[in-house]
Amino acid sequence: MTTGLAGAIQKRPILGATLAFLLGALVVGGVWAGVAATQPEPEPTESPEAVEPSDDPPSDSESETAACGNVTTTVTGSLDLQSALDAARPGDVIALTAETYVGNFVMTASGTADDPITLCGTAESILDGDSTEQGYVVHLDGASYWHLVGFTVTNGQKGVMADGTVGSVIEGLTVHTIGDEGIHLRRLSTDNLVTGNSVSNTGLRRDKFGEGIYIGSAESNWGDITGGEPDTSDRNIVEDNTIWATTAEAIDVKEGTSDGILRGNTFDGSAMTEDGGDSWVDVKGNGWVIEANTGVNAPLDGFQTHEIVDGWGTRNVFRGNTANVNGPGFGFSLTPARDNVVTCDNQASAAGEGLTNVTCSG
Repeated sequence: MTTGLAGAIQKRPILGATLAFLLGALVVGGVWAGVAATQPEPEPTESPEAVEPSDDPPSDSESETAACGNVTTTVTGSLDLQSALDAARPGDVIALTAETYVGNFVMTASGTADDPITLCGTAESILDGDSTEQGYVVHLDGASYWHLVGFTVTNGQKGVMADGTVGSVIEGLTVHTIGDEGIHLRRLSTDNLVTGNSVSNTGLRRDKFGEGIYIGSAESNWGDITGGEPDTSDRNIVEDNTIWATTAEAIDVKEGTSDGILRGNTFDGSAMTEDGGDSWVDVKGNGWVIEANTGVNAPLDGFQTHEIVDGWGTRNVFRGNTANVNGPGFGFSLTPARDNVVTCDNQASAAGEGLTNVTCSG
């Protein structure tokens, strides 16, 4: 048996409908009253102020997404990383997390021109070789079409070593605290791009070998590296890198290499030693274009060429560079001059001997 209000509604349907209507009106009225109460008072229209960007850095996941794109594998720990490198196939994107991976990491698989293999992370993704006395922290060992992007390489005898790599990109890495050279392309490594990297604190094991970026092999090493033939690591582009605190040259281009480009790089030679080198850039190959680079603080000259092997160290063009030498030599020293060219749009300041030891052209 139904009693009270429920019974009344059951006996009088019109009463029930009326009460439902009144209840609905009260609820809707309450909602609109709440909305109205939250609206600000109208104010005179003013030009909007610029929104200040946030000072907070992006989260690790945001940074990794920006650096990596479409990730196929995310790795945690050194064993996981090396396993992913071993299993890599064209088109794979291997993402590092914000942690330290200790070891020497080797790539032997190759991507393709259309589907490179990518290893990527942020500056907080640290590959640590565990000793500046031995080992390559990252080794492209006959592996082509790789993109190495965004992470940190530290604490190895050599930072990034590329042997026989073709069409690879080394981009946005932070390479520091290295026993010898920071980044090295050798053993017939061709058509690669080294761009936007920060390289510092090299030569901690041997001053003489502390180059920032090194292309090719010295003639004295051709027997071991290329069977006695010139190391034709050709058509490589080294662009927009920042290199400082190296004990030897910021960029060393060896005899046997041809037709590459050094462009838009920035050097500080303050840490170079007597045993290491006496210029930011030393070109011993042929047909290189050296343009729009800027350097400060060289022990002797800003840029140099040398003929180490007969027929090498010629047809190189220096144009649009800025050499703040702060040293006793030239901005551009070509020894011998051969068919090398220094254009007149190069600039040198605080160079004891002046712009160049040859007549500028153009």
